[in-house]
Amino acid sequence: MSEKKLSSGITIYDVAREAGVSDATVSRVFNNKNNVRAATREKVLAAAKKLGYVANIQARILAGGKSNIIGLLVPGLDTTYIGEIVRGIDLELTRAGYELMLYTTRQRTSSQANYLQYIANSLSEGLLLVVPLLSSDYLKALDNLNYPYVLIDEFDESGNSFSVDATNWQGAYEATRYLISSGHERIGFITGIPGLNSSKERLSGYRTALEDSDLPVLPELIQQGDYSQQSGYDNANNLLQLPQPPTAIFASNDSMALGVMDAIRDKGLDIPGDVSVIGFDDIPQAMTTHPKLTTVRQPLEQMGRVGVKLLLEQIQHPERPPGRMTLATQLIIRDSCQPIDRT
Repeated sequence: MSEKKLSSGITIYDVAREAGVSDATVSRVFNNKNNVRAATREKVLAAAKKLGYVANIQARILAGGKSNIIGLLVPGLDTTYIGEIVRGIDLELTRAGYELMLYTTRQRTSSQANYLQYIANSLSEGLLLVVPLLSSDYLKALDNLNYPYVLIDEFDESGNSFSVDATNWQGAYEATRYLISSGHERIGFITGIPGLNSSKERLSGYRTALEDSDLPVLPELIQQGDYSQQSGYDNANNLLQLPQPPTAIFASNDSMALGVMDAIRDKGLDIPGDVSVIGFDDIPQAMTTHPKLTTVRQPLEQMGRVGVKLLLEQIQHPERPPGRMTLATQLIIRDSCQPIDRT
């Protein structure tokens, strides 16, 4: 089996003849080697396109080449949060001349270890993971594969994995301090998925901001969410039914914040006149909802790009030790928060 023969009958020799270069040069272009001049590369690609030549990836691998494919493991593609990260991944892979192969954790019956082994045995040269709740068994299975991978928006507390995430604690701290500086003292907080590092860090940032302002951390103002819009709606209803409801609600992500806003409106209350709302992520919907959502911007697209860079560096330099890269968050002030009127 060879990439030089195709069902169409077009071979790399035909491409070489059309482009006026050697077949070795054509092979270097198709294997994405660096030692080819840009003009020559363009000439080869134009000749291949004209002749209808498509390289056979499996044959290229058997011949000792690289697939130039990176795997991506996600829970699904049904959230804007995932979509923004994937957009960054796709842009950076395109820039680097790589293709994307998508895997999801849904609707599979095999064990984690077997599923990861399946991915490692596929055409992909490495794996990007946007997967919440990575158990120690999951991470151990990854390490045992001796297969390049990077965690995105999560980190390995043991320090054995390459990862990229954001300043979740700092973002939550600054958001809570902003509400406090606006006169809010009873601030409801809806957490993310239990056990997730981002959830724990955002809750910690909220707690610390209250403590630093000499405000009590009240258990009834902290509700357990799961990052879904429905949990934002349900938990906001719980908070609004308190004998003394909060004047502001901080949801651990924008999807839940949108649910919070729905719950407030359904009770006939005004945003931000009666209740201020703040989220986390800055997904595109934060700009289109009414009122526009104040939120903590998480650099989702940039995390995707950085994840790709870390993975490609790991593939090219496997001797490098694992490391964690943490990107800065930013408080984005819009229309869903206002100061308390004490008059």
